[in-house]
Amino acid sequence: MGYRFDFGAVFDRAPELFWGSLGTLGLAFAGMLLALVIGILGVAARTSKTAWVRAPVIAFVEVVRNTPFLVQIFFIYFALPLMDIRLNPTVTAIIALGINGGAYAIEIIRGGVESISKGQIEAGFALGLHKTDVFRLIVLKPALRAIYPSLTSQFVMLTLTTSVCTSIAAYELTSAAQRIESDTFRSFEVYFTVTAIYLVISSLMMGIFALISRSYFNYPTR
Repeated sequence: MGYRFDFGAVFDRAPELFWGSLGTLGLAFAGMLLALVIGILGVAARTSKTAWVRAPVIAFVEVVRNTPFLVQIFFIYFALPLMDIRLNPTVTAIIALGINGGAYAIEIIRGGVESISKGQIEAGFALGLHKTDVFRLIVLKPALRAIYPSLTSQFVMLTLTTSVCTSIAAYELTSAAQRIESDTFRSFEVYFTVTAIYLVISSLMMGIFALISRSYFNYPTR
């Protein structure tokens, strides 16, 4: 094999990879926040006793979970202008990530909510708590503690999914890598480096999530 590895061309473009990594983190955290909001609101509607409130949420979850993210982001990117709503690629990517992550978050959070015994909920009402306070204090926080590992794993997957956002020209790590590769023709070196960066980003996020877990979801054992 006569191929000679040359990472110098990649290291010369390190600032672009750095800003691309920040773009990935920005998309990821904004998408996670939107997904969490959609998840919580969706669970409140999903567990409603009213059928016409539950049905749209069930349909939303099924549609999103059974279609590729690439199709979803293209649909949003090209459908919104038909309604005279024109957003830049970054905002469109955040919306698509939030919708995708939100559908999975609804089912994950719902599993946690349904694990809370009815006795605890009835005790909350017996203490005179408002329905909103019962959901927030007695249902939601214990449920989040139970499903926190699954939810954070889904959010790490959402972070890696940001690479698909390059398909609509959103600026993130993969789009920066594509520009560098097209200029240097060093495909292996570029994507080997990008793979390492994604591993660092994933490890960093898992560390942040573990810190949050220790701070907010660890209860005294004695």
